[in-house]
Amino acid sequence: MTGYVPSQEDLAHRSAIEETIYSHCRGLDRADENLLKSCYWQDATVDYGFYKGGAGAFCETIVQAIQRHRATHHQVSNILIERNGNDAVVETYLTAYHHQPGGADREMSYFGRYVDHFQNREGCWKIFFRHVVADWNQNWDTTDDLHSGHLSSITKSGRMPQDPLYPIKTRILGSSQ
Repeated sequence: MTGYVPSQEDLAHRSAIEETIYSHCRGLDRADENLLKSCYWQDATVDYGFYKGGAGAFCETIVQAIQRHRATHHQVSNILIERNGNDAVVETYLTAYHHQPGGADREMSYFGRYVDHFQNREGCWKIFFRHVVADWNQNWDTTDDLHSGHLSSITKSGRMPQDPLYPIKTRILGSSQ
């Protein structure tokens, strides 16, 4: 229902669902297969158009594909959650940027939505089914120039475990995190 004041319980459920969505984006951009798999129930399925089937196998496939790109950047917004007990329908707006593989200096941006069926099992919200919906995309020559000027001294992103996130997490949170 639109505009109601949520209870603390509603906010806790919302927070858990949103964290799963954000973790999925990190898993994609860092090519972190384990993190991606942790966002789905073991019996989950996905429909990404080019792949329809088990979420676990999808995570393995997409990590290999993502690693061919120099960089990707997935952003989400407008997360709308409609919950009924331990089930929720979640619509999430998605903007994804891909520095194209193969040495061609091309970029692709993608605008769409995730339409998810989340389930809460034993106090944990994960994706049970994901359907990706496309709105549009753009392709163009890249203007990427991270190696000159004032951007040259900024640490560059990478994939798991080389990305700067992972050594910082290990140092602060320990190796088990």
